[in-house]
Amino acid sequence: METNSKTLSFSDALFHLLVMMLNLIPGFLSMPVPTDIPMCTASEPAQYSLTFTGKWTPAAFPKQYPIYRPPAQWSNLIGVTHSSDYHMWQSNEFASNGMRDFAEKGEAWTIMKEVETAGEQIQSVYGILSAPAVVGGTGQMSTQFEVFARHSYLSFVVRIVPSPDWFVGADSIDLCDGDHWKDKVPLELFPYDAGTDSGFTFSSPNFETIPQDRIMQITSSFPSHPANSFFYPRLKHLPAIAKVTLTKIKKTNQIISLPLEPTQSNLLPTGNEIEEKMINTPLDCEVSPWSPWGLCKGKCGDSGVQHRTRYVIMHPANNGAACPLLEEERKCSPDNCL
Repeated sequence: METNSKTLSFSDALFHLLVMMLNLIPGFLSMPVPTDIPMCTASEPAQYSLTFTGKWTPAAFPKQYPIYRPPAQWSNLIGVTHSSDYHMWQSNEFASNGMRDFAEKGEAWTIMKEVETAGEQIQSVYGILSAPAVVGGTGQMSTQFEVFARHSYLSFVVRIVPSPDWFVGADSIDLCDGDHWKDKVPLELFPYDAGTDSGFTFSSPNFETIPQDRIMQITSSFPSHPANSFFYPRLKHLPAIAKVTLTKIKKTNQIISLPLEPTQSNLLPTGNEIEEKMINTPLDCEVSPWSPWGLCKGKCGDSGVQHRTRYVIMHPANNGAACPLLEEERKCSPDNCL
């Protein structure tokens, strides 16, 4: 009996010790893991319109602006509505196989299979949306979509055409603000490199990046190679190359039908709602290194003259620095005089 009493006392002490520990750690085992992600509590779904506007003009991006084969344009837009635990793509992370195919070739089959798989396995994707391509660096495309509280995030991508693996897009834009939906969300878009092709210019041939790099935003100084089509060392920041406006609309039962052909508008829209200030990016002249000095020409016994030349790689634009002299001469002693 004495032994049993001591055993019970020890058990009681252990129980009280556990109770004290639980009291010292508030919420231990009784509360969910804390998270910084706000929960959407909107009671009703919302319907949005998405308008993509290209701002890729020769004035804003004069360096190597694609004029033909093919000219500057935008691919179709591919997007998804999803929960916070899904990412179609992320800056500073590796692109999926689907993102690689879309960024390099505009092929959407693989990325759609990835979205479908995510929807089946973790139920994090609610819907897929698309909008037609834009034939030209400027112009618009639009679509409509629906979001729910559980899937209040939007992600999308649009390929820059032509380019090695460059695109614009947005990762996990939350359209919900507590218990209500945001009325309007404007997004300025800047170019990204998918990290799968090592080309520097819009028209670079396919040159696979091995090993694959992470997705990185392209800036006026990164990549720092002067051949890069977006390299503008005089600028602190690149101007936005496109924009997207998300606008909440009244929900209707109307079936949305999307145009099947690319849009033909090549002019920036004007009006009270969308008013664009045309940007002129200065582009300095770029010249090649000097050639070697040529033969010294002149009569024997007299001073001769020799020349060297260089050529223009990039002509200036928008009040950029003018080209320097392309030919120099200097005095010399004639060669092979007898």
